[in-house]
Amino acid sequence: MKESINGTVWKDINGNPIHAHGGWILFHGGWYYWYGEDRRERYYVSCYRSRNLRDWEFRRHILTMDSRMEAYRVRTKLQLQNEDGGKVNLERPKVLFNEKTGKFVLWAHFENGRDYTAAAAAVATCDTPDGDFTYHGHFNPYGYMSRDCTLFQDDDGTAYFISAARDNADLHVYRLTDDYMNVERLVHRLWQGEYREAPAVAKIKGRYYMLTSFCTGWEPNQAKYAWADAIEGRWSCLLEIGDETTYHSQPAFLLQKDGRTLYFGDRWGGDGEAYFSSSYVVYPLELTEGRLAIKPVEEIWL
Repeated sequence: MKESINGTVWKDINGNPIHAHGGWILFHGGWYYWYGEDRRERYYVSCYRSRNLRDWEFRRHILTMDSRMEAYRVRTKLQLQNEDGGKVNLERPKVLFNEKTGKFVLWAHFENGRDYTAAAAAVATCDTPDGDFTYHGHFNPYGYMSRDCTLFQDDDGTAYFISAARDNADLHVYRLTDDYMNVERLVHRLWQGEYREAPAVAKIKGRYYMLTSFCTGWEPNQAKYAWADAIEGRWSCLLEIGDETTYHSQPAFLLQKDGRTLYFGDRWGGDGEAYFSSSYVVYPLELTEGRLAIKPVEEIWL
């Protein structure tokens, strides 16, 4: 297909619905790898790949209830099932490639599958982008809650983990260690009491932009963005972007391709079975005189 219709159920090259919710795209070795949540059966995280962002091949479920678990130097809780033998939640998976270690490192939001009291960060790794990832457990960075999250890799390879903390009231920015396996330093506690979630970050024309949504459950709301001249520098106040529902979406991630910055968002179906009808939108971002805007389109040509 040459175009994708925003808000419809997108399918892979075999005609099956793409389950990559709350996801992330990594470009590596000439392929785009799309990771995301798949809550069916015993699955947690799925992986698809494409040469052109249009024709997606399902690769495998890279994390499941049965994935290999392995402790590492950070004390984490190794748990891919809850105490009742049921599923936990692994939400908003993001993956970076670490040039120094040759590892693909995944971070996600962990919950126990019954409620949202764990509020932890989870880590997994693999030697290939679409292989079976090894789960290294979950923890609370410096003891803080960690919910909706994202990753960002700067031009020099420095990586950051960004997540909602303090019952979502604040947004924390952590610099990662060189191997991307642990937090090295809490560099920001942003927008105290603003209750932001679903962070997504990109560097556009030398400046850093972060989009977030408000906390309204499955219902879409007015997204906001802020900017900074350096990730660890001073961030601006929050500015509105899009309409009152962000064109019926919530930020998942920002992708840069051919000089464009693309907003990938989830159009959530809701809780329970409605979740599986959730779809995706892709909107171009436009930067005019320092102001960021979303251009809503029905069809996105990638």
